[in-house]
Amino acid sequence: MSQTPLITNDAVALGLLCVLLGLVFWTSGSAHPFWRRFYTYVPALLLCYFLPALFNSFGVIDGEHSQLYPVASRYLLPATLVLLTLSIDLKAILRLGPKALIMFLTGTVGVMLGGPLALLIWGTLSPETVSGEVWRGMTTVAGSWIGGGANQAAMKEIFAVDNNLFGMMVAVDVIVANIWMAVLLYMAGRADKLDAKRGADTTALADLRTRMERFVSEHARIPTLRDFMFMLAIGFGLTGVAHALATPLAAFFDEQGAWAQRLSLSSTFFWIVVLATTFGLILSFTRARELEGPGASKVGSAMLYVLVASIGMHMDLRSIFTNPGLFGVGLTWIAFHAGLLLIVARAIKAPTFYLAVGSQANIGGAASAPVVASAFHPSLAPVGVLLAVLGYALGTYGAWLCGQMLRMAGS
Repeated sequence: MSQTPLITNDAVALGLLCVLLGLVFWTSGSAHPFWRRFYTYVPALLLCYFLPALFNSFGVIDGEHSQLYPVASRYLLPATLVLLTLSIDLKAILRLGPKALIMFLTGTVGVMLGGPLALLIWGTLSPETVSGEVWRGMTTVAGSWIGGGANQAAMKEIFAVDNNLFGMMVAVDVIVANIWMAVLLYMAGRADKLDAKRGADTTALADLRTRMERFVSEHARIPTLRDFMFMLAIGFGLTGVAHALATPLAAFFDEQGAWAQRLSLSSTFFWIVVLATTFGLILSFTRARELEGPGASKVGSAMLYVLVASIGMHMDLRSIFTNPGLFGVGLTWIAFHAGLLLIVARAIKAPTFYLAVGSQANIGGAASAPVVASAFHPSLAPVGVLLAVLGYALGTYGAWLCGQMLRMAGS
């Protein structure tokens, strides 16, 4: 890698990142047989990290000195959290029935407890694999597996995760998550046999399909410029409020001593993320939630992918191969998550649909939960979206709690 990067101008680098994102989305949506086969094995999200990292690793862009990530994490991330959480329809989620929520929350608990447990197990089997600051990197996986990319980025900042360690954990996150998604899709194809074997009650699914078809038809509409301006006003307006309140809150807790600093309560960024998520939840009880119809979550997701690319440009891909044992940690973690889901599903006789979507809404988020849901029936895709959006709200809080447990397990 050359000592002087080819591109040092952040405006040029931003343009390159956006072109790369455009190429990924254009090819991933292509009907060409080559691209369809390619994206069967290579997740689009992994490319959004990998391509900028590739350019950084070969000295094309200057990830070390670029200011794109600090700007994206402080301005785009909070706005993203607001836009993703304001669309939560708690009433609609509750109407899905208690079993759907139980399986979703079981998946969340499985991630929160599975991480520290995997860390303790591998600390005994292979201490060198999880030594040092690995626990910090695992907090970003918790953020991704409970919420999504925005929560993952938030944990990276809150727990001060090294860029190279983060690169390894992104690889663990994406690869392990996609292995598990393949298992869930296999289960979807055998759902009738699995439900019959466990004696699961599937009578509510027919009514659920009808209800979700009506939900989609009532909320979808063509966005206007007015809609987009409202989205930007809400997203960035509340980002400004979060910044304004975060500074005095962090200063107050900084004066409280080491306990507050240890729990990240003295971190300005922590409060920015928590406040932005909370504002979005509050808005979900107002008419602002109707902005999901013209695509508030899509605008939030677009900003999220710019953030993802800016994170990728800080990664050195060579670091992925420095600690391959981390993939074993990730598989142990997901195995605990899966095992807990299977135990609870058998106990409450939950349909395979609830198990699969409840899990993927945590692990994969809004990008892939609808894929798993639609594998059961196309009209059920919005169920995955609803639960995944709930995961965005829980991701900040759940991953932070998991991070504190990982801190104790790793010390």
